[in-house]
This record gives sequence, structure tokens and C-alpha cells, in this order.
Amino acid sequence: MTIDKLIRREILGITPYIPGKPIEEVQRELGIEEVIKLASNENPIGPSPQALKAAAETLTEAHLYPDGSNYQLKKALAVHLGVEPEEIIVGNGCDEVIKLVAEAFFHPGDEVIVADPTFGEYAYATQLMGAQLVKVKGEGLGHDLNKMAAAVTTRTKAIFLCNPNNPTGTMNTRAELDAFLAQIPRQVLVILDQAYFEYVEDPAYPNGLDYKGDGRVLTLRTFSKIYGLAGFRVGYGVGDRALIAYLNRVREPFNVNRLGQLAATAALTDQEHLAHSLEVNRQGKKEIEQGLSALGLNFTPSHANFILLATPFPASAVFQVLLRKGVIIRSADIFGLPRHLRVTIGTAAQNQKFLAALAEVLEELKE
Repeated sequence: MTIDKLIRREILGITPYIPGKPIEEVQRELGIEEVIKLASNENPIGPSPQALKAAAETLTEAHLYPDGSNYQLKKALAVHLGVEPEEIIVGNGCDEVIKLVAEAFFHPGDEVIVADPTFGEYAYATQLMGAQLVKVKGEGLGHDLNKMAAAVTTRTKAIFLCNPNNPTGTMNTRAELDAFLAQIPRQVLVILDQAYFEYVEDPAYPNGLDYKGDGRVLTLRTFSKIYGLAGFRVGYGVGDRALIAYLNRVREPFNVNRLGQLAATAALTDQEHLAHSLEVNRQGKKEIEQGLSALGLNFTPSHANFILLATPFPASAVFQVLLRKGVIIRSADIFGLPRHLRVTIGTAAQNQKFLAALAEVLEELKE
């Protein structure tokens, strides 16, 4: 018997996730020394020094398993967020929490509603469990909550809302979210992904924790973005304690590493680093928006730490030429947008290098 006879049919529709190219790979493949990466929405100034210090201090204990309950981190998060530790689940990045939701709740035949385009891990987790993905495309590039509510059927198990949305940077307001939830049956889970929560400065933006008392709402946050701890892989979800208890039933015993737990706990205390990261992003966003406008390119106003821009040429072609110039961004064709690029907001020097390289690429492709 060949291996293909043994495989679970549900996974055959899954397209393996292709992450942004690492700097080392581009250096290796193209022989380029100076490479910048603006592809994965990472914090360009790195982690808090306090987080790095906490991680370094635990290196001598690397032979010990981490705390399987994530006790200290959940305790710190509970104080920081104004919730109870039992209302928090910590994961190996938000990706794991998304997968835990699927493993705990999705059955073959269930329907799961997502926006189109949006973060690809929702599709992965849905297909992994044999559920059916329902994509809802709005008039623009963000979430059309009215259309998503209208897509609910008796088979709908969950709805993923990415707010701000990845890859578009668009957001939905509290008023829009309230009106949406009022239309959704009580038996439908709503997963509110707020990975870019700390970057949003619009006062109309909703805080997902305000919906904690609604037993069907799970809010996701991460340490990978503004906290600069993407390499440590720490994300978390906040919701009703009964919902969290079910997720813990399918969570692996030591799912978050020791260094990540301590670094994240320390990062919460460094508000100066958080404020500096936000200011770097605020200024960088202005620089890139002005540069794109000067190049005559359209872009989607963003509430996150990246910008989605339209290109007159195939995105994959622009991406490849930029690579050869030592600039790694994200081609949005993987999101079904073949003429869009997503660029992470970097430092002032990185932003200028990207804009200069993009200007050169557009001229080269034009010729």
C-alpha cells in the first residue's frame, strides 16, 4: 500500500504556508550582503531590552521543561488586561490558538466564515479539521460585516474577524462590530483577531476584551508584532473561562517555551519601548505613504504596521526584482491580489531603501 492511501483526505486541500523569505536565504541565494526584510510585519527596532535580559537570565535553565500552565505570564497578562488568569490561554503564537479553536470545535461539514482577503491561517485550521471555508468578499479590501452576517447558515460554526485585517490594514469600528454581533446566532463562535491592536490609534476602534462576557467571543493578541518577540512565538486568547477551559483540553502540555514566557512577561512592563515602537511606526507610515504618492501608486490606508499597495505590474515580478536589490517584501498574490504588494513599516533608513529600490524597479519594468 502506498502512502497516499493512508492520508486524511481533509488535508489534501491545504496549501502549505509560505512565510516571508528570511534574510539569510536571500543572502545565500543572491550573494547579497546588505538585505532588509519588510515582509513579515515584524518590529524593526526589535524587542524590549528588559525582555532580552529576562530571556538571557533563564538560559542556564534551558534543560528544564517550561511551566506548562504559563502561570507567571498569565498572571502578568491578567493584571495588564484587567481580566482573570482563567480567562486567558497562551499559545505558541496566535497561530496555535487558532488551531486549538479548530481542534476543539470544528467538525467535518461545519462552515467557517472569513473575509476575502484575510490571514491564511484561518483557512488552514478550518481545512485541517474537514470544515468548509466560506469566503466573503466585500466591496473594498476590508471586512464587509453585513455580507458576512448574511452568509451565516445553520451549518456555521465560527467566524474569524481580523481587525485590523491582514493583509489590507483596514479596520472595523466598535459600532460596526456591535451591529454585526447582534445579527449572529448565539451558537456561532466569533474569533476576533487583534494581532495589531496596539498600533491602532482610531478612537472608534473596538477593544475585543469588552466582549469577554459574551461566551462566544474569543479575542486574540500577540507578542510577535509591536512587542518584537516574533522569534519567541508567544500569542494568547482572552474569552469566557468555559471557552478557555475547552481550548486547554486540546493544548499541548509545554506549548510555550521558557524563554518566550519570561521575555513576554518582562515586555509587558516596558511601556517606554512600546511607545517608541508606536512612534517609529507612526513616522514610518507617513514616510512610506508620501513616497508611494510621489511614485503615483495607490495604497490602502493602514491601521497596522504594514501597507498594502497596488502596482501596475504583476506583484510577483516586482517582488523578484526587489529581492535582487536586497529588499524583501510580500507579494500579495498569495492573498489573491496579483497586483498588490504588502510592505512592513521599517526604520527611516529601511523605508528610504525600500522606496528608492521600488522607484528603480518600476522604471526597469516599464522599460
